[in-house]
Amino acid sequence: MYSAIDDNENLSMVYFQDFVLEGFGGGLETQALLFTLFLALYMVTLLGNILMIIIITLDARLHSPMYFFLKNLSFVDLCYSSVIAPNALANFFSSSKVITFAGCATQFFFISLLATTECFFLGVMAYDRFMAICSPLRYPSTMCQSACTRLVLGAYCGGCFNSVVQTSFTFHLPFCSSNRINHFFCDVPPLLQIACGNTAINELLLFGICGLIIVGVMFVILISYGYITVTILRMRSGTGRHKIFSTCGSHMTVVTLFFGTAFVMYAQPGAIESMEQGKVVSVFYTLVIPMLNPLIYSLRNKDVKEAVQRLGQKHTAIRRMCCG
Repeated sequence: MYSAIDDNENLSMVYFQDFVLEGFGGGLETQALLFTLFLALYMVTLLGNILMIIIITLDARLHSPMYFFLKNLSFVDLCYSSVIAPNALANFFSSSKVITFAGCATQFFFISLLATTECFFLGVMAYDRFMAICSPLRYPSTMCQSACTRLVLGAYCGGCFNSVVQTSFTFHLPFCSSNRINHFFCDVPPLLQIACGNTAINELLLFGICGLIIVGVMFVILISYGYITVTILRMRSGTGRHKIFSTCGSHMTVVTLFFGTAFVMYAQPGAIESMEQGKVVSVFYTLVIPMLNPLIYSLRNKDVKEAVQRLGQKHTAIRRMCCG
């Protein structure tokens, strides 16, 4: 990575070995408050997603395609926050706030990979609900174990493709005059701000690929829920309607939160210039949403709540056997 400096019309190259993550402004009290907030969000995120993975793994009644995808979503959320939060927490009280060029590129790669994969997972989960509700007779054969595995691998491959493209194009740019990133992690908009040369191709890739992914997945979700809504309206059973609304309502809440913030951050012109607003939005989709996802699915899902009760009863029975 280098900087181009023009001194009396003589072009010299200054090499930067590190970036500096500026993070949030403010004094020591502000930094301490933000540290506490980030730590609390991250701890709840870890606890919630790990518990969701354990519950789905241990309870045989949750070994279905829907919960298979939900377990993978929890794993992605867990990794996503872990790529960002520990480094951000360390930087709150660091005087240098330095991240190496390789470290920044690595963080950028995994953030892009996991965020894109989560986007695809939400589309896959909508398709799963469509098949389960609208074509229940075909559901077991269509969403068999091999098909579910292929869908998960496809989501990861799609995320990897976008990540490779974004990372390679971004970190092949020359960075000039400053190595200070106006953010608390390595993301596309702040990196493009400190790049020299023409970044039009990078912005086109950012808005084009991310916009295409968001619009494409949203199209799948809207079509799926359009058919689901028609099917629900035709149902005569109030109990069946309530169960479907409970499951689909949780998913739609997660979809709204995720795609709303993703659109604000990446899929609209002018997103690159609003860094201060971008930091706040970034906190929401990197820490708040991964924390809320397991809470939304557990609090609004009867099957998950019953699974938690069964695991609690088993734990109590085991303790009584050991103590007795």
